[in-house]
Amino acid sequence: MSLYTDYLNEIETRKGQGLHPKPIDDSALVEELIAQIEDTGNPYRDDSLNFFIYNTLPGTTSAAGAKAKFLKKIILGAALVPEITPAFAFELLSHMKGGPSIEVLLDLALGEDAAIAEQAADVLKTQVFLYDADMARLGTAYKAGNAVAKDILESYAKAEFFTKLPDVEPEIEVVTYIAAEGDISTDLLSPGNQAHSRSDRELHGLCMISPEAQKEIVALKAQHPDKRVMLIAEKGTMGVGSSRMSGVNNVALWTGRKASPYVPFVNIAPVVGGTNGISPIFATTVDVTGGIGINLKNWVKKTGEDGKPILNNDGNPILEQKYSVETGTVLKIDTKSKKLCDENGKELVDVSAAFTPQKMEFMKAGSSYAIVFGKKLQTFAAETLGVEPVPVFAPNKEISIAGQGLTAVEKIFNRNAVGVTPGKVLHAGSDVRVRVNIVGSQDTTGLMTAQELEAMAATVISPIVDGAYQSGCHTASVWDKKAQANIPKLMSFMNNFGLITARDPKGVYHSMTDVIHKVLNDITVDDWAIIIGGDSHTRMSKGVAFGADSGTVALALATGEATMPIPQSVKVSFTGKMKPWMDFRDVVHATQAQMLKQCGDNVFQGRIIEVHIGTLLADQAFTFTDWTAEMKAKASICISQDETLIESLEIAKSRIQIMIDKGMENAAQTLHGLIAKADKRIAEIRSGEKPALAPDDNAKYFAEVVVDLDLIDEPMIADPDVNNADVSKRYTHDTIRPVSYYGGTKKVDLGFVGSCMVHKGDMKIVAQMLKNLEKSQGKVEFKAPLVVAAPTYNIIDELKAEGDWEILQKYSGFEFDDLFPKNTARTEYENILYLERPGCNLCMGNQEKAEKGDTVLATSTRLFQGRVVEDTAQKKGESLLASTPVVVLSAILGRTPSAEEYKAAVEGIDLTKFTPPLEKPAASHSVHF
Repeated sequence: MSLYTDYLNEIETRKGQGLHPKPIDDSALVEELIAQIEDTGNPYRDDSLNFFIYNTLPGTTSAAGAKAKFLKKIILGAALVPEITPAFAFELLSHMKGGPSIEVLLDLALGEDAAIAEQAADVLKTQVFLYDADMARLGTAYKAGNAVAKDILESYAKAEFFTKLPDVEPEIEVVTYIAAEGDISTDLLSPGNQAHSRSDRELHGLCMISPEAQKEIVALKAQHPDKRVMLIAEKGTMGVGSSRMSGVNNVALWTGRKASPYVPFVNIAPVVGGTNGISPIFATTVDVTGGIGINLKNWVKKTGEDGKPILNNDGNPILEQKYSVETGTVLKIDTKSKKLCDENGKELVDVSAAFTPQKMEFMKAGSSYAIVFGKKLQTFAAETLGVEPVPVFAPNKEISIAGQGLTAVEKIFNRNAVGVTPGKVLHAGSDVRVRVNIVGSQDTTGLMTAQELEAMAATVISPIVDGAYQSGCHTASVWDKKAQANIPKLMSFMNNFGLITARDPKGVYHSMTDVIHKVLNDITVDDWAIIIGGDSHTRMSKGVAFGADSGTVALALATGEATMPIPQSVKVSFTGKMKPWMDFRDVVHATQAQMLKQCGDNVFQGRIIEVHIGTLLADQAFTFTDWTAEMKAKASICISQDETLIESLEIAKSRIQIMIDKGMENAAQTLHGLIAKADKRIAEIRSGEKPALAPDDNAKYFAEVVVDLDLIDEPMIADPDVNNADVSKRYTHDTIRPVSYYGGTKKVDLGFVGSCMVHKGDMKIVAQMLKNLEKSQGKVEFKAPLVVAAPTYNIIDELKAEGDWEILQKYSGFEFDDLFPKNTARTEYENILYLERPGCNLCMGNQEKAEKGDTVLATSTRLFQGRVVEDTAQKKGESLLASTPVVVLSAILGRTPSAEEYKAAVEGIDLTKFTPPLEKPAASHSVHF
């Protein structure tokens, strides 16, 4: 049976699902298409021609390589296809974005046929996805006196690939569609349980919001064919939670416009809005597609005569509607004045933040990628020609305030900035290119990252990246058919690209499913580093880490750079003393609660949290920095003391060495290089040459929050508040309640200890609690299931060596076995302890879930509707978040404990403690970077 026949069978299967033929990425299938096209009597010729032109993926896919070679034959006259003239062949090459198409265009432009060379040059002048080898060919040809190469380089130096594009429309008409009320998680736009289909864009698009919503959007488009649909989070923030390129892709698929007539299911330029704006990660993802993200501010707090907000009976501010955005409302965006207006042109709100010069460039180019690559290409061309590049792009926004010191993030950005004015000190608000040191890709977005790398014609990791890791943690729970089909392919691609991979495509080392954030926290060996990771919880306790969409991860891998503004910072420090029965997770929750009480609004949103928590090692401190994603912060920086940082780096070195010992090192010796960098950093700290990162004494913060540890007297729980009368207050992380609120009576159906929020100490707490109960009661009985998933294999190895794993095994009714992994997700639970494989488990929601309608108490970070637990018709599922001892005790009791029961249960147990630093870290009024 031929590949083409297989493809036809797949098409029939997809028809039954209401889907079009899947885009082709395999060169062998394209070769069959070509053979059938050249056979003029072939019964499949017309369909083959259609698939070749309209359904073959571009970039560096093997299919693109076969397509580009055949188009070259047509242009040179070696093949004759009446439907594809040489001119049309050039047009098709112009839409293939890079890689094989650029190679063919260079062959033709630098060839001997002058007429063909001129046509090829005209197409090349529109292209930006050129890599070092492509640019080297042009440079060599120019130096050899090739006039066509000179002509192309002169065009690049003027950035004509950008200047000749149409400008952004002066007025954009939109029709509104309210996707939901309250914060909209990216789970609504791209559900975690559908992660396996993300790389199949049409199929994945069917999971956005609901089939009913999709029909309503289609109907709106039909009613308003000349307008763009704007997806809105009413009374909330759009795109909170995870870094989902797939979410933006889905929005663009339903509401955007086609990127190319010859590339299926790739749409760009979505328009999204939120009463409280767009979450930082989602805003970056919208930029990737040249879209528009608007802060609507259509609801405002009602204030009294004293200017203070008027509160309702629940203590929440009463909101007043400034203007309506109900579904079907027609609005106008004036991109010149940067105002949102009603249908008649009346100004409603200033939206200038959505139309900065940089964002306008992304919109014009249809992608932030095109701008990044375009700037690099222009710089190369100008340097090769020995001329100054024509000032075309918006200059770096460089804000420098005389006499003002630097926050920690400002120091890191100054250290890593690229292409800025030499000697200029940058402060928050500056918008610059920065070098990226560490990059992480996770397994449910990794397939999309691979697609993005293929689309931008990248074949190898940038040499300026210190280290990069591809995880397997999001699909660790169940080795089902979807995982078996996707993950080996992903690991092979990323391994070949130059990443350290959790699974070895060659089968030499044992597959690792360690949680990505934990691995990135270990391989980050410089507190001055910038980290980009394909997950919102990329929040390291060393350096500054930004969660990012799959596309931004791809860009960081390919170029070693990212472009972003320097965020403002909020300083968090601590006073008082932790009670002996408190766990550090309670401090984390209390920080959010005390911040809201002190500030009224969430001052963390969109900003850096600079947390002065320097007495905790990196693992424990990570519990705080990790949670800052739920605080809606853009990122977090841990200010550590010298000796603490040195100890953390020594631990990191030992774990990197374990990875080497397991056989995970690559040809570039990346892991050895990281150990060398750690040694260098430790030497700098010990010698006093460069102490641990600290802000200057005269740094300026947006706000300062002081957390009083004396006020934390009982465990704190983040509650999704699923029955709040105000829908916008449900499923946020802002409802933090003491355990006594529940009176020791709230039924708990399942407990979960796991996800990136726990460390080795949490696993030991579980063991200690079981030992204590065994001693006091003679046996341990669970009145609710308890699922325990260690974050890493290293932790399990250490627990085995220290005797704790034996206790967990004793009371477990299930223990994972890597030789025989589960191939189906668990749907029902018994009242036993489940020892699950290291990884994300329930927190991800794409494989394992609690039973529908359950009340789950978890150490996780996710309380979104449907994520950990789905609703039933009778009862909403609840995912409450708490410390490890609270979760374990609740599973044993089958309910939330009283404060007294909790204190008795943890007596003598070594909980995660924190003592505020007594001494300030070394800093000065001078600039250190």
